[in-house]
Amino acid sequence: MVWQTIKRWYHMLGSPRYFYRFSSALLPWLTPIALLVFTVGIVWGLAFAPSDYQQGNSYRIIFIHVPASSGALMGYVAMGVAGLVAVVWRMKMAEVMMKAIAPFGAVLAAISLATGALWGKPTWGTYWQWDARMTSMLILLFMYVGVIALQNVIRDPRQAARAAGLLAMVGVINVVIVKYSVEWVQTLHQGSTLKLLGESTINPAMKYPLLISMLGTWLLYAVNVMVRARTEVVWRERRSKWVRKLMKDGGQ
Repeated sequence: MVWQTIKRWYHMLGSPRYFYRFSSALLPWLTPIALLVFTVGIVWGLAFAPSDYQQGNSYRIIFIHVPASSGALMGYVAMGVAGLVAVVWRMKMAEVMMKAIAPFGAVLAAISLATGALWGKPTWGTYWQWDARMTSMLILLFMYVGVIALQNVIRDPRQAARAAGLLAMVGVINVVIVKYSVEWVQTLHQGSTLKLLGESTINPAMKYPLLISMLGTWLLYAVNVMVRARTEVVWRERRSKWVRKLMKDGGQ
């Protein structure tokens, strides 16, 4: 029963027309919820969470750094899955989603690196160190940029999707390296104190606003992807009857 439901949704959302209709119904609700959750998490963390007994207020950058890092990693995995579907099954919506995911993921990876550097200076005395976590995160940003470049340099959308999909799939290996680098190699970067599964070592007064900030970032990512995917769908399907009718009706 569950598998049949998943299969039905898979095929339904694989239709550009159905995805456009589905996202039209979802976005008016998802967008304000995402903005509210993100705002609550950020304000709670930056203004009301207690100071750290060692790092003082400088640690508060984690309420931006950690959500950006987690969003960049999750986004790349999603892009890798879309790349697999695009390469193996040639599904149009997988190609669209891969193209929609990449830009915001690259922005989050850049924010992660920038905030990490700002956090590193007062904490470790340096903006940058070529350790496993920082270097692999930089590679992740380059992988995002590489996917975006392939999608824009190759003129044929199907060939571009195939090339970008292959790079996205290969890059998932680096996501694993980013995630477990602090456990596999002794690095300057501290180990994980927040665990979704298992006991976290972070103070609960810091944990909950951080979790809310992360959720808000993921929701904003979803909103961004949907908006970009809708634009890409309309462009790719611009010659179809349903898009011509949509434009005639004013995009509704």
